[in-house]
Amino acid sequence: MARRSTSSSTGRPTGTAPSGPRNRTPQPVRLRRRTFGDVVKAFLAFVVLLVLVVGVPGALAVTVGWPLPRSAPSMDWLSQPIDVQTFLNALTVVVWLAWAQFTACVLVEVKAAVSGVGLPGRVPGAGPSQLLARQLVAALLLVGATAASFTPGLSQLGHSLEGNQKGTVATAQATPGILAQQQEQAKSTAAALAEQAGHAAAQAERGGSTAAHGATKYYRIQPPEGRHHDSLWEIAQRHLGDGRRYKEIYELNKDRIQPDGSRLSEASLIRPGWIMEMPGDAHGGELVENPDAHVSPEVRQQIGDYAQTGDHAQHQHQQHQQHQEQGGGQHAGGDGATAQITVPSQRQSGDTGAPAAHETSAHSSSSSFGLSEALLGAPLLAAGLLAALGRRRRQALWQSALGAVGGRRGMEPPIPAGDAQDVQDALLVGADPEGVRQLDRSLRGLAAALTAESRSLPVVYAAWLSHGDLHLQLAQPAGKPPAPWQLGQDQTFWTLSRADAEHYEDTDAAAPYPGLVSLGTMDDSRLLLNLEAVPGIVSLSGREADRAAVFASVAAELATNGWSDRMTITLVGFGADLTPLAPNRLRHLDDVEALFETMEAETRQRRGALGAADHHSVLTGRTGPAQHTRWAPNLVLLATQPSAEDAVRLAELAADAARLGIGYLVGSERDDLPGAAWAMEITPDGRLLAPLLGLELQAQLLPAVQQRAVVELFVESDPERDPDGPTTTPPFLVDISEQGRPAVYARLVGPYEIIGLDTPDGDRSPLLHEALALLLLHREGVHPRVLSSALWPRGVTEDVRDALLERLRGWLGTDPDGSPRLRVDAAGRLTLAKSVVSDLDVLRSLYYEATQGKGVESRAVRGRLLTDALVLVRGPLLADRAEGRYRWLTHEIIDAQLPLLVADIGLALSAFHLEKDRAEKAIEALGAALRTAPEDERLWNELLRATHATGDPDRLRALAADLIARSGARGLPPRTEALLDELLPTWRDGAAATG
Repeated sequence: MARRSTSSSTGRPTGTAPSGPRNRTPQPVRLRRRTFGDVVKAFLAFVVLLVLVVGVPGALAVTVGWPLPRSAPSMDWLSQPIDVQTFLNALTVVVWLAWAQFTACVLVEVKAAVSGVGLPGRVPGAGPSQLLARQLVAALLLVGATAASFTPGLSQLGHSLEGNQKGTVATAQATPGILAQQQEQAKSTAAALAEQAGHAAAQAERGGSTAAHGATKYYRIQPPEGRHHDSLWEIAQRHLGDGRRYKEIYELNKDRIQPDGSRLSEASLIRPGWIMEMPGDAHGGELVENPDAHVSPEVRQQIGDYAQTGDHAQHQHQQHQQHQEQGGGQHAGGDGATAQITVPSQRQSGDTGAPAAHETSAHSSSSSFGLSEALLGAPLLAAGLLAALGRRRRQALWQSALGAVGGRRGMEPPIPAGDAQDVQDALLVGADPEGVRQLDRSLRGLAAALTAESRSLPVVYAAWLSHGDLHLQLAQPAGKPPAPWQLGQDQTFWTLSRADAEHYEDTDAAAPYPGLVSLGTMDDSRLLLNLEAVPGIVSLSGREADRAAVFASVAAELATNGWSDRMTITLVGFGADLTPLAPNRLRHLDDVEALFETMEAETRQRRGALGAADHHSVLTGRTGPAQHTRWAPNLVLLATQPSAEDAVRLAELAADAARLGIGYLVGSERDDLPGAAWAMEITPDGRLLAPLLGLELQAQLLPAVQQRAVVELFVESDPERDPDGPTTTPPFLVDISEQGRPAVYARLVGPYEIIGLDTPDGDRSPLLHEALALLLLHREGVHPRVLSSALWPRGVTEDVRDALLERLRGWLGTDPDGSPRLRVDAAGRLTLAKSVVSDLDVLRSLYYEATQGKGVESRAVRGRLLTDALVLVRGPLLADRAEGRYRWLTHEIIDAQLPLLVADIGLALSAFHLEKDRAEKAIEALGAALRTAPEDERLWNELLRATHATGDPDRLRALAADLIARSGARGLPPRTEALLDELLPTWRDGAAATG
């Protein structure tokens, strides 16, 4: 692919980029000048091309003429002998075809080299011919550019529009970009290195560095020229010899007032016209050492004023900054090139690009105690973990109820403690399930719309979530997106606004981009990288512990996210303990050799499957009739540094991985991993840097302490971990005697009612009722931040939350001893006094006493307790809750616990009556339980037994017919069928007649 030359910020032409991996730290290169030999080679190439393209057909036309018959041959022609002329004519046809193929190769190579757009297309069956054409064209074009400028680069894959390539500063205002920044910065970085080498040589000739003079040096940010924009990385590369020294420039100039009144607050956000003080060893002609001699009076005055804002004036500028922020003043530069940082309180609902307002507001030490900031700032990861944990706990409940573990019913999920409890609270606060739901529906809706239009999915390198809007960054333009999607800042961005996304509903379309995973945030945008689409390896350098936190975050989100159907995450060198998060997705391999053995076989298999299905890539198979059947990605996370030999093997393995739906994220001690398409670095302060991509993110991490606590939550919820461990003891036992009458009694099972308190006046009553319900369902205590995030999922300030707690405390009142009924425990969590009780607490206590307490030894007591318990059941939990409220119940498993508890009570009471042959009483108890738990197979089976005990076959047949009708197309469960075979052998005849 040809590369266009760009200009540096000073207008000098850039050199060519190195032909090695584009993401490794650039090394100084030598400028290659055209020699007389290059001219000779170009002339000879021109002659050869002229002979092959023009001379061959001319010679054939003159010497042989038209080789084909001039009229349609008859069947007799086949029996004629082959003479010399016939043989020559056949040979001429072959030569004509070879010439046509070679000419097509030349045209394809010339188009790609001259336009600089895309990789040259492949001419069918023209391997050697196209290679010869490429070499001749490259030699010919040496007259106008170096051969390196025609070497394909990974950073240019997918860019074919002039307007698609934007620099770091330009894209900061709109949606941040990856590929455009990567392309331009890679080229300009190489040019800057070559220029810096020239400056260094010139300085050496003058006798040393300018630093010896002791003068303070300044650099003025240059305006954008074409598609090129200045960046601190390039400035450090040109004038300090190492782009990674941009941090020194940033530290010298951060928060200092610029001529336009703005301040440098992010290393990636700079504006034309700003002044940068440079380190003492900076060199190069663009630096200003003597303002009087080099710049205009206006600029000289600006530099003079800026020089007075050094370290001695930092305190004054910090005060000025605080004053500006308090006044709400934010400067929008005249060039419009810099995005302003969004104040958290101005964040819109549903935005997953930054934490919610209630997460980032100031908190007292007691209210923020123990919560992981890493999880608070990872809303998509937290939502995925929370949803997966809920599914695991529901599975454990059902397995316990069906007697699959330990033969015991009514298992209570373990209540986490210590770090696990803190992490669970952080998940509850930080999770954004609505954002996950919106992302999933938007992507599936896009896939469904493309399928309806008979279009393939475009290759997506990344997605940005910003203020609730979704921006997909395409590898190359793919035309106009289907409505309601729109083109974004250029042809390589498809954008969906939050308002349009809310109209999407669930669809059965396959997940189009399951490899998307959050890497971090930049300003107010959250980046999700599509690991399976990266054209090569993504490398991650940095300290081992920091890399491990990134790998754990990526693995956990991929394993639990809500926008994927099926995938395999292969963990190598880490993560053996992460497999409980998703045993069906996570696969752990011991070493690199096992990885090669596994992935080489899978790569061959996928290539064969794509060829057999006549698909170019896995994306083709995710739309149309093939969806749901194949093409699940395999994402490889290799945390250990591969050896030099293994790195080369890995690069070869990953060369065609993107087309096959395989992605590689590899840890490395350095940033020069062979075959790496994109290189990133994680810093000790939690920033994820990719200078050649124009990215500086606040990384999403899962540190070791939080990782262990998350795994503990999943392990403790595993029903197979300890068959003898499940407990049926409820977390809060109520005194069910006459003396244990509570002061405040809340009825939650059915319509919500409160006895013992006056109804609060005003519009705050629903909020107080909701807060009390949350506390009643968590007798172990509720973190204040969990309470506020549950009541105000869009965010709330601390003073509003504290005001609600004071009202709640006043409403609940005090016990006779003067102690408040709303309390704060030693860990800072909100708890209720024992005098505040719900009917759910009573229900659990009655069942516990009937089956494990006083009812064990007394049949009469057991019957009375079970009857009293079933009377309490008036319907589903909080049956009359208002629309839009109590959304936090989606994180709870009480909706699974309550039907199981009611079913257990109904089964126990039915068994109690059947012991005395009271079938009608048993049927009555089972019917009451079925009103709350209509899907419980155990209740229906027991109802069949009780009905059979009545001795009325017609009644049993009617019940069987009702069951068959309810089961629909799914059919009856196997256990129910076996029971009907025993109780009513003729039931199948009736079912067939009904059908």
